[in-house]
Amino acid sequence: MVSRVIPVQPFDLVIFGGTGDLARRKILPGLFRRFCAGQMPEKARVIGAARADMDTAGYRAVVRDAIIEFSDETPDDASLGKFLEHLEYVPIDARGETGWRELAKLVRADVVRAFYFSVGPSLFADLAERLNQHGLTDEDSRIVVEKPFGRDLDSAKSLNRDLAAFFHEKQIYRIDHYLGKETVQNLMAVRFGNMLFEPLWNSQYVDHIQITVAETVGVGGRGEYYDKSGAMRDMVQNHLMQLLCLIAMEPPSKFEPDAVRDEKLKVIRALDEVEPHHIVRGQYEASEKGKAFRDEVGDSRSRTESYVALKVGISNWRWAGTPFYLRTGKRLKARSSEITVVFKELNHSIFGDGGEHRNVLSIRLQPNEGITLGVTIKEPGLGGMRLIDVPLDMSFADALGDEGVDQTDAYERLIMDVIRGNQTLFMRGDEVEAAWAWTDPIIRGWEARGDVPKPYECASEGPGDAVQMLARDRRVWRKVSP
Repeated sequence: MVSRVIPVQPFDLVIFGGTGDLARRKILPGLFRRFCAGQMPEKARVIGAARADMDTAGYRAVVRDAIIEFSDETPDDASLGKFLEHLEYVPIDARGETGWRELAKLVRADVVRAFYFSVGPSLFADLAERLNQHGLTDEDSRIVVEKPFGRDLDSAKSLNRDLAAFFHEKQIYRIDHYLGKETVQNLMAVRFGNMLFEPLWNSQYVDHIQITVAETVGVGGRGEYYDKSGAMRDMVQNHLMQLLCLIAMEPPSKFEPDAVRDEKLKVIRALDEVEPHHIVRGQYEASEKGKAFRDEVGDSRSRTESYVALKVGISNWRWAGTPFYLRTGKRLKARSSEITVVFKELNHSIFGDGGEHRNVLSIRLQPNEGITLGVTIKEPGLGGMRLIDVPLDMSFADALGDEGVDQTDAYERLIMDVIRGNQTLFMRGDEVEAAWAWTDPIIRGWEARGDVPKPYECASEGPGDAVQMLARDRRVWRKVSP
């Protein structure tokens, strides 16, 4: 099985912040892979725009080095050379007038025009205003904006107003790379494409759901930013919220952008307030594997969390009474992103073995993407009916073969969706605001109480208080494993 590659329309993609870390690590290598796959048409063009004073030849050299450094495999020289021919560069001042006339001369009117704001949110409004002033956009132009999209509800509303002054909602693509992952999209296919699961996808049959995003790395060079955001703002408000929505939402009438996003919004608006005893915050300590969080952020009294766990309820007909347990953290035991649906026990077991047996559906987002369904069977051998739980494991690589597994990076898929004009995997403005409206009271609550994050060891599964939170409900976390 080989995945199909459907070329997109000719386009001009302008990357503001085209020399920055995100552009070098993700955007440009991703575009190169799409070029090699045959998805970028011959008339496609990528225009870097940044403060650095260089010409197109200099920029192509920068991009060449970035692709070699951040590609999984050594790129073919001929293919890389051809890709670089599609690149241009303009030195530009986001808050001034330098470079805008030159950019206006480069951008074509007869192709799809997309503008990637790979810069800090403080520049979004300036870029939007200057694009409009210099006539660089029309009704079909698109802008892509990166998180953080605000740090609270007020700032998110302000950013939405700034962009709405110059662009319609259908032109704004708020990117969350988690939604571009193959397994996240397979989650929707599993739910809505199989009769097996959807009738059971409710509080009558599901005991609880766990969503885990664990990282082995610390904050590293992001210390200054992370100390002002923390795990709640950096991960829960966006990445984990999106996964929660996809797990909990009602089936949309069609697989279309607004139909999907309408259902996600309903989930966010149905979220219950989180009680203080259903929140655990943690902060990693120093070990032989690295510095303590406070050392990395340069604040010996920091109360910012590097770990957070929450028990969340959804007040609607489908999920009333079913808890959702969310957790994310840095410097944990393994790098793992997983959604686990734990079904209820049988009302009555005819076998009388006294054991607890549950069906568990596990969707692994990274690493080793795949889906596992735990089922109960008879233990082989003589001696009566002894039951054991075994996994039915569908690793995509094993099931589809190496050629059948789409190794497309999330950014590749999402950028191509921007060119196609498909907003299904992008957040809408009201969705972002609703997420902040739920998140803000949680943050204000622990700040008002003066809560101090619980210390936890590096390479552990997080603070012991998180274990106790589930133990009170007679439940346990899934092991954090690669």
